[in-house]
Amino acid sequence: MNVIYKFKGSVQSDLNQVKPFIENTLINLEKHICNEELMFDLKLILDELVINGVLHGNRENHRKCVFLNITVNEEAIVIRVKDEGFGIEYDFDAYDFRELKCCGRGLLLVKALTDRLELNNNEIIVVKNI
Repeated sequence: MNVIYKFKGSVQSDLNQVKPFIENTLINLEKHICNEELMFDLKLILDELVINGVLHGNRENHRKCVFLNITVNEEAIVIRVKDEGFGIEYDFDAYDFRELKCCGRGLLLVKALTDRLELNNNEIIVVKNI
């Protein structure tokens, strides 16, 4: 498979830095992805995963970073987000949307927008088919 685009970067666990980091990442992605709907999904996915890494993984510790790797090939986009926290265990089946919880919805949203989601300790890997 031909790699069309690769990105590797990190952002300090400061919510003020996350927005410009994601915006710059999306500007670079737009050069390789012309589908507006796909770009909207990617923005939502990146927002949820990076912010989760800052808030829940690194607990907003400014000495820690959230790492982002994106690979785009002809068939899919692979996004890897890793924080410096202790990892996550999440039971997707246990979440009840009728309880109106504030936490846990982001990962459900990401799962719904992607074709594959893997939790691997403090790294989340998602695949979005093109």
